[in-house]
Amino acid sequence: MSIYREYDIRGIYEKELHEQSVVRIGYALASKIEGEYVAVGYDARSHSPILFEYLVHGLNAGGKKVLDMGLVPTPVNYFANYQVWDGITPSASVMITGSHNPSEYNGFKITVNKAPFFSEAIYALGRECEIMPFPAKVAREVTKINAVERYIDFLVEEFEHLKGMETKIVYDCGNGVAGVVTEDIFHNLQLDAKGLYVDPDGTFPNHHPDPSDEHNLEDVKKLLEAEGEIAFAYDGDADRIAVLTHKNNIKGDMMALLYTLNMDKPTVVGEVKCSQVMYDELEKRGSKVVMYKTGHSNIKVKMQEVNADLACEVSGHIFFKNRYFGYDDAIYATLRMLELIHIGIDLDAELAKLPQVFSTEEIKVETTEKQKFQIIEKVKELLQNPPQGFPAIRDIIEVDGLRINFENGWGLVRASNTTPVLVTRFESTSQKEAKHYEDAINDLIVEAKRSLEAKS
Repeated sequence: MSIYREYDIRGIYEKELHEQSVVRIGYALASKIEGEYVAVGYDARSHSPILFEYLVHGLNAGGKKVLDMGLVPTPVNYFANYQVWDGITPSASVMITGSHNPSEYNGFKITVNKAPFFSEAIYALGRECEIMPFPAKVAREVTKINAVERYIDFLVEEFEHLKGMETKIVYDCGNGVAGVVTEDIFHNLQLDAKGLYVDPDGTFPNHHPDPSDEHNLEDVKKLLEAEGEIAFAYDGDADRIAVLTHKNNIKGDMMALLYTLNMDKPTVVGEVKCSQVMYDELEKRGSKVVMYKTGHSNIKVKMQEVNADLACEVSGHIFFKNRYFGYDDAIYATLRMLELIHIGIDLDAELAKLPQVFSTEEIKVETTEKQKFQIIEKVKELLQNPPQGFPAIRDIIEVDGLRINFENGWGLVRASNTTPVLVTRFESTSQKEAKHYEDAINDLIVEAKRSLEAKS
């Protein structure tokens, strides 16, 4: 059951994801889909085509026909749900990907009726797979579709006004699947773009495909310094983006502030890790802003609920409903960022206008699957009567863990939905206070752990 996560299914190839488990996943999933066709694509990992065949076995056995996209980025997989293929509209899609995990991992991101299939739906699917018999093979029903070509044509047409733009662009695909589309898009738009590690290679020979880790940006930073004006980097399945200028590594919440400069008072969804600067500045501009849970599936559902135009996560998931379909797409986000430059917006100058705050990166605190939520509850209890010297609390937001608002900043402690860790982040108008918030909340976490261990 450990492979069934909050947002997707993820595990180690052969150890957890093998013929027995994956065929059952396909078979059980088929019963959750009303229509006849499921679009399936996969990332660059060497075992992805093998898992594709296992999944096809299960889906076909469950009465579903498969539209085969082949090697695609995750956004192309999502895109397929909004297209008609020779009179066929898919009722669901499955992306076979391990995202930014090490090469031995793989998994499935599932969309049903254009909505994420996640949380209790995934857990229930797992319980069903645990007890079901292994389905017999039936006739293979697979039709190939060229989703990559249609996606490229769509974006080139959508951003035709960028043709011949002279900005010097550098980018790093990290040997993930972004390179399947970026080369053609940049070429067709006649952009001055130079890429690193564009060839898909699921062993990731150059660096790990996670642009939220500064170490993985070293090569593209060097190329930016030598030859570029702006840089982009992508994770393994191209649904997360990093944007770098000569002065800034622009996080997802600050990207949202930039994107909205070219939008008319949009409704924006942010996660609990987003800077208070983002929320305050957007409200000053007349936007409606909603704080919600971390996680791409949670964000997409909330966007639909509040009819949002844009959403973001600090890690680089950017979701556009404005002029697009409402899912996270790092390639589309790249072109929208270039569009800002094209209309004369100076990214660094805009960021320099914002109030200065000191923010930590995400800090992870090791714990156990069993204890992580218990610790959150215990910290919440301790906050009712905080120790002497604890910074004054203005209020506490409990939408996802605990976001404690202080006089000059905030601290966050939440349980990761995918790993046995607590995630913390701190922000203040002064570096000294940010550190004070961090130390104070860490002390509560230690006290909560001690109390739980004493009880057990």
